[in-house]
Amino acid sequence: MSIEGEVRDSATRRERVGLDEALVSEVREALERRDTALATALARTLHPSDLADLIQLLEPHQRLLLLRALGPDVDPDTFAYLEESVREELLERLGPDWGGRIVAELDVDDAVDVLEDLDRAEREAILERLPIHERIAVEEQLRFPEDSAGRLMQRDFVAVPEYWLVGQTIDYLRATPGLPDDFYDIFIVDPRMHPVGGVPVSRVLRSRRSVAMRDLRLKELHLIPATMDQEEVAFLFRQYGLVSAPVVDEQGRIIGVITVDDVVDVIEEEAEEDILALGGVSETDVFVPPAETVRRRAPWLLINLITAIIASMVIALFEETIARVVSLAVLMPIVASMGGNAGTQTLTIAVRALATRELSPANAARVIAKELLAGCLNGLLFLAVGAAVALVWFGDPWLAAVFGLAMLVNLVVAALSGVAIPLLLHRLGLDPAVASSVFLTTITDVVGFFAFLGLAQLVLLD
Repeated sequence: MSIEGEVRDSATRRERVGLDEALVSEVREALERRDTALATALARTLHPSDLADLIQLLEPHQRLLLLRALGPDVDPDTFAYLEESVREELLERLGPDWGGRIVAELDVDDAVDVLEDLDRAEREAILERLPIHERIAVEEQLRFPEDSAGRLMQRDFVAVPEYWLVGQTIDYLRATPGLPDDFYDIFIVDPRMHPVGGVPVSRVLRSRRSVAMRDLRLKELHLIPATMDQEEVAFLFRQYGLVSAPVVDEQGRIIGVITVDDVVDVIEEEAEEDILALGGVSETDVFVPPAETVRRRAPWLLINLITAIIASMVIALFEETIARVVSLAVLMPIVASMGGNAGTQTLTIAVRALATRELSPANAARVIAKELLAGCLNGLLFLAVGAAVALVWFGDPWLAAVFGLAMLVNLVVAALSGVAIPLLLHRLGLDPAVASSVFLTTITDVVGFFAFLGLAQLVLLD
């Protein structure tokens, strides 16, 4: 089949299912055969985000081969969609000249996103190749704190004086070539560039040309300081249903705008960080080398080792008890495991509720009471279930009672800890998603083992 035929077949499949594995396989096989003509023909028609996914699914040497074969046909936005480690690797291997050409064609906020993760020397080498006005804009934006509104904002926005007429504004929009490609609101500013209101483009287009902009029904603006954390920005957009919002400097002058598409990325990024942190991982490492994966994961594994040793020390206190009643060694992991799982359920809900501000000091007592009651009810349920299992398994009613009571104690403690630990860490200014799971695991293991083995010593041996 000709190249045109294969491309046509692939396009037909994409209309149905997007970037599928068959297309990835075709590109891989073409690159293995050094058939760059077919590979580029298949990749050239992809959306930048799909092309980024394709690049990430290729082997490292194939990524470079495909990009070089595509040459100027590569949409610069592709690099904004790439995962951080893949992007760094490609920019380093392609060189600063290529990197400079790519960054020069990106919007300032996307250029900042690409450059902020590079090492200083590589970043400076690319910046030196940018046109002077773009370099100044990017460097200014890089001076804002990481994960702040200043890093997130777009510098291109539409602002007009409050005394302009609707007709003047429409003529300005039609005649000015340097306006953003996409914008939703026109901001009304006073002579000092302080935003005093906003008007959706649709409202301007439906109004009479003779009406002054200040006489339109202006939207109430939620001004975003450039230093505001991006998580706070995401909360503002979600809470008030914003489509766009102006970013202001320390003097209250408008310097940029944040739009909802930027915030969607932030919400996804923050949610991903919370999920990864709950698993003891700081960031995704699918595409990084094994040595880097070890470097990122080893500290948390070391912390888990320490907590496991603490739990083992509790077991060691009851070594004689376990030696005399061997069945305890069979049942005690169940108590700890049930507590850990129950605590993780509560912890996950609490961390997410803190992130979305559904949980705060104002309703903390009520939430703690509710989780404590849920823990008691779960504990009573599994006291009965656990006691029945132990009775059938070992035929000892006293052992069954001890097992059931230990289950009750640990499930109650797990429920209380699952909500109290993230609240306490949040109160101390720490990220609950990062450290909560470590403390929770330690508490449920220690309490579970101590409750079960302590009760066993009191009931079965004394």
